[in-house]
Amino acid sequence: MSLPSARIALAQFDAVLGDKKTNLQRMESYCHQAAELGAQLICFPELATTGYRADLLTTQLWELSETADGETSQLFNKLSNALNITIVSGFIERGNYLGQIYNSAGIWTPDSSEISGVFRKVHAFGLEKQWFTSGDSYSVFDTPIGKVGILICYDMGFPEVARTLTLKGAELILAPSAWCVQDQDVWDINSACRALENGIHVAAVNRWGYEEELHLFGGSKLLNPRGQTVVEASKTGEELLLCDIDFNTQAHTRLNVPYLKDRRPETYGTLLKKHE
Repeated sequence: MSLPSARIALAQFDAVLGDKKTNLQRMESYCHQAAELGAQLICFPELATTGYRADLLTTQLWELSETADGETSQLFNKLSNALNITIVSGFIERGNYLGQIYNSAGIWTPDSSEISGVFRKVHAFGLEKQWFTSGDSYSVFDTPIGKVGILICYDMGFPEVARTLTLKGAELILAPSAWCVQDQDVWDINSACRALENGIHVAAVNRWGYEEELHLFGGSKLLNPRGQTVVEASKTGEELLLCDIDFNTQAHTRLNVPYLKDRRPETYGTLLKKHE
């Protein structure tokens, strides 16, 4: 069961492509800042520990990948326990066989000695398909502030993902992303729709910076259960965005706008058929 309210932090920062050591050092600093400001959870963007562009990293992706007990987990376990803060971050997860990697987001909670869970991006975008194996499941994770669902970037464009997480009991959806400047309009529409459709807070954290010609524009935001923007980060630089969430408001919204209660799943059979 969620708390009546919670404070979370979205760390919109510029990861250095291929430099995990530098990125982890900066992320450690953000965790300390967030804890000092009273945040109970901090979320970093997609592939925050390594940078985003797999087409530039190519086979270096394997050396940058980690198992669930790798250096990222060791650091975030230590920080989560020391600071009493839940940490969510994108990273390259190493698979079960040589050369298999996932675009994943891990979650680390206080009072734990290991990673609490992993979500693997299901909907690979563009050239990501060449490098990453896609995930195939949608888990909801227990945290001190409540049940949290995670989707990664392009996953936000598929209503089925957020709805599945909501039906599994998610009380907050986090969307770590690396969204390009050309698609700002899609970012705004997708995040608002996923929040409204499910009567849920959506916290979408986007990278800021450049990887060659790719401009990742920031604009991290918290959407309330009516799809309205509560607070939004800059589109011109890095920022640690503090977001206060009122779960009672979420309950009231679901009673007033009962999309979940009024569902007719017996009429949705077409959704299970693959579109050609």
